[in-house]
Amino acid sequence: MKPVTIHDIKLRVVALPLVELLKTSFGAEPYKTAIIIEAVSEAGLTGWGEIPVKTKPSYGAETVLTALHITRDFLAPRLKGQTIASPTALPALFRSVRGNHHARAGVEAAVWDLMAKANELPLAAYFAAHLPPGNEARDSVSVGVSIGIQDSLESQIALVKKRLDEGYRRIKLKIEPGWDVDVVRAIRQQFPDIMLMLDANSAYTLADAERLKELDQFNLLMIEQPLAYDDIYEHSQLQPQLRAAICLDESIASAHDWQVARKLGAGKILNLKPARVGGFTESLKIYQLCAETRTPLWIGGMLETGIGRAANLSFAALPAVNLPSDISATDRYFNPDITEPPFVLEQGSCIKVPAGTGIGVEVQRDRLAEAEARWREFNPFAPLFS
Repeated sequence: MKPVTIHDIKLRVVALPLVELLKTSFGAEPYKTAIIIEAVSEAGLTGWGEIPVKTKPSYGAETVLTALHITRDFLAPRLKGQTIASPTALPALFRSVRGNHHARAGVEAAVWDLMAKANELPLAAYFAAHLPPGNEARDSVSVGVSIGIQDSLESQIALVKKRLDEGYRRIKLKIEPGWDVDVVRAIRQQFPDIMLMLDANSAYTLADAERLKELDQFNLLMIEQPLAYDDIYEHSQLQPQLRAAICLDESIASAHDWQVARKLGAGKILNLKPARVGGFTESLKIYQLCAETRTPLWIGGMLETGIGRAANLSFAALPAVNLPSDISATDRYFNPDITEPPFVLEQGSCIKVPAGTGIGVEVQRDRLAEAEARWREFNPFAPLFS
């Protein structure tokens, strides 16, 4: 594989309007915010990455402001001028920067895209080249859709029907205490045969075990992250009490975390979000663990723009990703996105993997500039610097 020398790293903070707000147990934000990374090689090639952070430390500890600081002042200076033989070298390069997984993942993603382009490979094929034989990427990915907490039960049912009519086969419902058993019962009565899972986003405690056990009657694919965002041990106490499989999300920040969780029996399924674990290098380690143990695996989303969505879709094309991933069509979130062409839901609840080199989509620089301008208007941090 051809190495690349990094000439420059450019950062852009963007805000995109969402087609529909996605309300979870920790609230909703008016815009999709992110930091877009542009890595430029000495040969003039460009690789794109995305840091999918919010303005508040809700899903994770990082925010737009903290990720911008870490990337600009610590990660980018370590990368400029470096000749990179493989993106898997970046974790060692960034070793002195602890934590800040989202920021590290966004920068690393830009280098993965850049090097895939330098080697004239689609990103999915470039991922597969870093795995043992037998992990060749597929050309389409089975996907599902995530549905946020609605204002009424009627609205919730109507939105599930809308997504099913659009062609999605796996439905994920966000839940929280007080918006759980009765809601799921109503959905099951209306749609008895759908593939259904729930996502609690850490809204419950172990004291809610009896309440969570009531959800077993609804033939669930899984319950995602019911307990604390940083917990593994209490999940291991809850899983034996449930028939439904627990899927871990926020708790797993590394391959080591997943090994501990498996050893303790804390969950049976993994939602792998590359941004959460620090990037695609660590994701490949987790992927291999899941492939070796035949663990049910899917790739989660964080409302990424087309840049992050394309990269996640490329990773989800690997064969051990064996459950529908949270990578919905573009029109589910943005109109328009900052990339072209849009991702379209195909027959069978699938999305095609871009066939071009790298992430396979083109960044529309005029839309990127508009999204930057919108961030400057929206920026909730501006009063801190006035």
